[in-house]
Amino acid sequence: MIGLLVSQERLHFLFQGPTGRKRITFKEVRLADNHWHTVVVAVTGRYATLRVDCGTALEVYEKPFPSDLCTAHSRFYIGSRRRWKGMFSGLLRQLVLLPGSDATSRVCPSSDPGLAVLSVPQALLTMPITPTGNDIVPLYPYEAEVRITLGTQPPCAKAEQGQLWFNTLKKGLFLCDGRLWLPLLQEKERLDYVEDYQDLYTNSETFDIEVFHIPSQGLFAATANREAKPGSGIYKWVDGKFQVYQNIITYEARAWKYFTVGNKMFLAVANSKGQPGGEWEESVIYKWSSRKLMFLPYQTIKTHSALDWEAFSIQEQHFLAVANHRRGDNNHNIDSVIYRWNPGTKVFEVNQTLETSGAYDWEFFSVGPYHFLVVANTFDGISTNINSTIYIWLGGMFQPFQYIKTVGATDWEMFQIGDRYFLAVANGQKLNERGPSHYNINSTIYELNMITQTFIKFQDIVTNSAVDWEFFSVGEEKFLVVANSHDGSSYSLNSVIYRWQGYEGFVPIHRLPTIGCTDWEYFNTTAGSFLVYSSATSPLSKVFRLKTY
Repeated sequence: MIGLLVSQERLHFLFQGPTGRKRITFKEVRLADNHWHTVVVAVTGRYATLRVDCGTALEVYEKPFPSDLCTAHSRFYIGSRRRWKGMFSGLLRQLVLLPGSDATSRVCPSSDPGLAVLSVPQALLTMPITPTGNDIVPLYPYEAEVRITLGTQPPCAKAEQGQLWFNTLKKGLFLCDGRLWLPLLQEKERLDYVEDYQDLYTNSETFDIEVFHIPSQGLFAATANREAKPGSGIYKWVDGKFQVYQNIITYEARAWKYFTVGNKMFLAVANSKGQPGGEWEESVIYKWSSRKLMFLPYQTIKTHSALDWEAFSIQEQHFLAVANHRRGDNNHNIDSVIYRWNPGTKVFEVNQTLETSGAYDWEFFSVGPYHFLVVANTFDGISTNINSTIYIWLGGMFQPFQYIKTVGATDWEMFQIGDRYFLAVANGQKLNERGPSHYNINSTIYELNMITQTFIKFQDIVTNSAVDWEFFSVGEEKFLVVANSHDGSSYSLNSVIYRWQGYEGFVPIHRLPTIGCTDWEYFNTTAGSFLVYSSATSPLSKVFRLKTY
């Protein structure tokens, strides 16, 4: 570790390496005089040299110093108060680190201290622009080219890197990084309305959409489609729209899950039907091939009418949980399985089984140091009025934490607002052997009570066979959108966006016409914020754009 320590009349050059800690002290270095100074410390072999204000104020000091100064992974700290750890009292404008035996001549812009004050070193810039008239301070390219553009969004490429743009409509200041306009100061966005943006034609009816980003490749969406051929589609966001990228043969796919293990990228599909003539169902994990730029089969896992995958990590261990819905046509009381990634074999292996009843969805979340996994139990063979279970990670396995009465639960959505934690359940239908089904029932939002350490009911919301909740934010505003799929007579229903209003809870603000809606996904691109929903009754899903003000 290398450091500089500044005192009233001294400057200390510090070094700590394999041979211990060493210090060189330069005396009568008066830097604390409320003026700017240029300080150059050069290390050459066994010597350290100090120049203040490019050598015009003080002469050169030379001291013996260890030869093993520079090693790989060295650390630097500049400015200290009496100790190796502490705060520097003063103003440090610029730090330049240059290789070479002595870079003093390259760093110092002038032998005149007046010109050295706040100047930019020649080593960092091209030649300065020749001043005109009586200007005594040279103009450097970075100063001469800085400008602020007003109005509509200008181009942002390498040539505009470092330029500023003031958006007069949104009253925001943005900086070009050579590719994107990054917000520096901006008014908080507010949701105004939702507009129809894209009709996404799918291979067949769609039960789920997974939106994800692959580094250096872009934004993708995977649709879980009913028909086996051409199967489920992978779409890529190109020129502001989703376009078909890859088709994968699936068997009544019900869900996709994208996740990573180290630098490996995977996409797992939950197949609810087996291959023709097969005795069981098989779900498949696909791995992204950086050479072929597509997903290829990686591991096949035996499942039972799988409806969902959930991927999560605990203490650098990677897990996958599958929601097994039923075995055969009637047995809903079966085990769902949690798999753990084996770094040795590089496959997922069974880690734990949990008893579930018509499992439909898993949701993993953490609160402080505690990790939870909640299952949406739908049906036990007799009734949909059954318990769904929240599990907590203890002693290297999941154990029951709390049972919550649900009604044909199909989805859990965990979200946080400030320091408050919520769980929203989508209740699908009320069914038992002694009466008809009811689809217009309450879905419920629960809040974690820190005193009782349990989730308690916060708000009931009337839904129509709800299948999914999606939480998202626009600026500082928080929203929930529900997928209403069926009211007992029709699949053409309004799905509703609710806005968080504190004490009032979530209140409805937008109603979106949907057909057989089963899933909502929120995503951002350079073109704005979007919602996409999947339809289980039509080969047409829709993308909506969120208009803000």
